[in-house]
Amino acid sequence: MKRYKDLFFDLDDTLWDFKRNSEETLRELYHEYLAQELGKENYAQFILIYHRINERLWNDYKLNKIKKSEVAYQRFLFTLEESGLSNASLARLLAEEYLRSSPAKTNLIAGAVEVLEILAKSYKLHIITNGFTEVQIPKLHNSGIRHYFTTLTTSEEAGCLKPCGQIFNFALQKAGAHINESLMIGDDPEGDIRGAREIGLDTVLFVKHHKRIQTESTYTISELKELLQILS
Repeated sequence: MKRYKDLFFDLDDTLWDFKRNSEETLRELYHEYLAQELGKENYAQFILIYHRINERLWNDYKLNKIKKSEVAYQRFLFTLEESGLSNASLARLLAEEYLRSSPAKTNLIAGAVEVLEILAKSYKLHIITNGFTEVQIPKLHNSGIRHYFTTLTTSEEAGCLKPCGQIFNFALQKAGAHINESLMIGDDPEGDIRGAREIGLDTVLFVKHHKRIQTESTYTISELKELLQILS
C-alpha cells in the first residue's frame, strides 16, 4: 500500500452536502419572496429552471466568459424572467440572500465528521475547491470541520478552476506536499479526478448512489467511510 502524507478533499458534495443545503436555502427563499407571486405549487418548476441556468452560467464562468458576481446575480435574474417575473432588484436580493444563507447550512455528507476525525490523526488534510472564497470559508466553520484542515485552496486564489492543473500545483505548494505522497478525493470525474491525474496525483472518485461512471481513478468509493479501508 502506497504511503500518503497529505490528503486533498473537494468540499461541495464530497464533504459538505451542497445539494441538500442548496435545496433548503432555495426553498426558504422561494416561500419567503416568490410563493405569493409565482404560486407555491410552481416551486418544483422554478427549481428546474434555476438548476439549468445555474449550470450554464457556471460553465461560462469556468471558461472565463463571465465573472463570479454575474453568476451569482444572473442565475436568479434569468430564472425569474423565464418564470414570468422580470424584477432585477428582486434578483439581486435573492442573490445576496442565497450567498448569505447557504453557507450557514450545516448538512454534511454521511460519515464526514467521523472519517475526518480519524484521518486527521495520521494525515495532513487540505481542501481544494472551485467555490467562491467568501462562501466556502463560512461553510467549513459553520459545519464544524474547519479545524481538520491545514490548508484551504480556492480557485480564486489559485487563478484557475479545476480541472486546471495550476490549482492542484498551487495547493500542493501551499501545503508543502509532494505529488507522490498526496491523494485527491472528490466527486467530480472531470474537475477532481481528471485534473488531478493529469499532474500525476493519485485519486479517489466518490461515486454516490452507486452511479456507473466511466473515468480513470486510482480508487473508487461509494461511501466516505471506505476511505478508511483504502488508507489503513
